[in-house]
Amino acid sequence: MKVVSILVPCFNEEAVLPLFFDAISSLMQQPGFEWRVLCVDDGSTDGTLALMKKAREKDPRISFLGLSRNFGKEAAMMAGLDYVEGDCVVLMDADLQHPVDVIPQMLDKWEQGYEDVYACRMTRGSESWLRKTATRLYYKLLQAGSNYNVYPNVGDFRLLDRVCIEALRQLRESNRYTKGLYGYIGFRKTFVCFRTADRAAGKSKMSAAGLVRLALDGLLSSSAAPLRLATYTGLLVSACAFAYMIFVLVKTIFYGDPVKGYPTLVILILFLGGIQLFSLGVLGEYVGRIFTETKKRPNYFVRTLNGEKPTSR
Repeated sequence: MKVVSILVPCFNEEAVLPLFFDAISSLMQQPGFEWRVLCVDDGSTDGTLALMKKAREKDPRISFLGLSRNFGKEAAMMAGLDYVEGDCVVLMDADLQHPVDVIPQMLDKWEQGYEDVYACRMTRGSESWLRKTATRLYYKLLQAGSNYNVYPNVGDFRLLDRVCIEALRQLRESNRYTKGLYGYIGFRKTFVCFRTADRAAGKSKMSAAGLVRLALDGLLSSSAAPLRLATYTGLLVSACAFAYMIFVLVKTIFYGDPVKGYPTLVILILFLGGIQLFSLGVLGEYVGRIFTETKKRPNYFVRTLNGEKPTSR
């Protein structure tokens, strides 16, 4: 019998975990598969870890992994993939915005031979119009600068075959953007559609600043487009400056050069200075990521595995 694991990264999800475990328990009553659940506690400061322990006491098919501190969702998913067992894994959030009843559809696609079954949002729940528009534009920019597909309206809710898990385990970079890594590893992909629900309880832990950082990580780790943008902008500005130089030269030769143009001079200096600082900022973001990668620090540390000290892997 094939083993299906469900991987759930959690951070301060005390309010919603009981509802999640109830939903998962109903799913695991379905025959045909051997079920496993791995919850990754990403350094929660509430009762999340205690609820995981209680859930395991009731159902030994539920395991939990406690990280030493909050490393972020990307690192928590990486830790889960390192420890997860089974023939395939379903990644999902604990807030029930990812409907449990979509998982059987994923399994059907998996049994047809697909190795990466991603869930495509038909709606984005209660997100504001501004956030939806920004997300759409961001994915267009990301796709334009990548050499592989990064699908819009697709998150971490997906089923991965064991071959995909092993491939992702080999990618150990510190500045991770897993949505891009799914496209990078390839394999045979298909999708199922679902409607995003509102959070069953609690509040989202992702702030606006966190979303911006995640977007920058995705753009800079999946593409060299910002560097090319800085290059093209520099070329365009240089061309405009050269054209303006010709204009001033011709005007001086034919019409003389009365002492004017102070506002124009200030505007040009500020504009060119802004372009230079922007380009330096882009370079600095890439250099900072290179610096982080050269340190080769582990992406996470495990404090507990099912309530016990973990063995070295």
